Amino acid sequence: MRGGIVSYGAYVPLWRLKRDTIASIWGRRSLSGERSVANHDEDTVTMAVEAVFDCLSGVDRNNIDGLYFASTTGPFQEKQCSALVAAASDLRSDIITCDYGNSLRSGTAALRGALDAVNSDSARTVMVVVSDCRLAYPCSDYEQSFGDAAAALLISGIEGAAINVEASYSISNEMYDVWRLNKDTYVQSWENRFIIEHGYIENMRKAILSLMTKQSLSAKDISKVILYAPTVRAQRELARSLGFDLENQVQDLLFSNLGICGCAHALLMLVAALEKAKAGDRLLLASYGDGADAFLFQVTDEVSKIRDNRRGVRGFLASKKSLPNYERYLSHRGLLETQPGEPLHLFPSASTSWRERNSYIRLHGSKCKNCGLITFPVQRVCYGCHAKDNYEEVRLSDKKGRIFTFSIDNLAGRSDEPAVPQAVIESELGNTRMYNMLTDCDINEIRIGMPVEMTFRRIYEGAGMHNYFWKCRPVR
Repeated sequence: MRGGIVSYGAYVPLWRLKRDTIASIWGRRSLSGERSVANHDEDTVTMAVEAVFDCLSGVDRNNIDGLYFASTTGPFQEKQCSALVAAASDLRSDIITCDYGNSLRSGTAALRGALDAVNSDSARTVMVVVSDCRLAYPCSDYEQSFGDAAAALLISGIEGAAINVEASYSISNEMYDVWRLNKDTYVQSWENRFIIEHGYIENMRKAILSLMTKQSLSAKDISKVILYAPTVRAQRELARSLGFDLENQVQDLLFSNLGICGCAHALLMLVAALEKAKAGDRLLLASYGDGADAFLFQVTDEVSKIRDNRRGVRGFLASKKSLPNYERYLSHRGLLETQPGEPLHLFPSASTSWRERNSYIRLHGSKCKNCGLITFPVQRVCYGCHAKDNYEEVRLSDKKGRIFTFSIDNLAGRSDEPAVPQAVIESELGNTRMYNMLTDCDINEIRIGMPVEMTFRRIYEGAGMHNYFWKCRPVR
């Protein structure tokens, strides 16, 4: 295969929930450690945008020809999430967008699709972003073991990739092991021993051994094996059966401090491995879901050049806050109905959203070509020199800023979060002032001059639509 990885990124929500907290509610055994939890204004689309921005560090957006989005928990049944993620990431409009779903293997399916696109010259560079936020039955093991996160890979067919893809192998397998019907809120599963033995172990072994045989490789030829698994025990059992050294060759499952993040997890583990990989390393990645995918990667000298200015798995895992209680987790996931916020805002408009999409989705401001003043949202008439229709649009979403002034609105919030911090910030781009709501913050820590960064989130909803906009948060 000719394609390779030229950049990578990840996103893990700020909030964590200790598994001891979950276990104590139900009076059952704790799996120990903690899991990530998306905030109440986050979903798989907003997490995907975060991962794409992390991946885009040092990358020219104009060179990207496609974006593939993969998730088992996308917010729309009939609407492309990839188009929304591409717009919020401020990519060109004349690109390929495609959604992958319905399987825990959809992330690596999107990866294969991107490789096929660049190998066939139908695209030069394709962004693959994978995001999941699955719900488990309360009091189940899955409630403790699941996590929320996203990962992104930039795939290109050009020479000089940081990680070359040498080969791949895939198999499909029809069985009911883990599934969710259209009407289901929670993930369903069959008996665990059956799933592990006849689903996970059999299919992963077959795909991995077939790939290694195809490439005439043995276990000792692999520097790091990256094995998706539903549990640590299953991962270790599989690795041991394949002859891999559990201490030195097997990539950490990230279970203790993150959880298993659905179809995003295999690529999250790959990103974590790439953060420590060195030139010459050979990596083997395998994911599971309705069969198995296996990929063989060769790390080049270029890998060290793409580690700067991105947070990756390591950076986002280190940036965290603990949820105070189990009830807050339930409200974040919409499982505990709360009194809604101020009703005056519950009227989104499809036509307004379309008309103002560059300002509200791409977060563009207008820069006057006459006097240079930058304003947000886009203004046809400059309020500095009054020039009309003489401006260019500039991107503000990737710029940091500082709080110019703020207030705490105690009437607009939900019953679980009654206080809504609202601020005017000054962007580092031209000191442009913008009104924003703050998120992922303690209202007692907000202060004038606090550094903030932009984050794409869900806001007020109604009329059967999700409504997205940009908020700000303390720099993570």
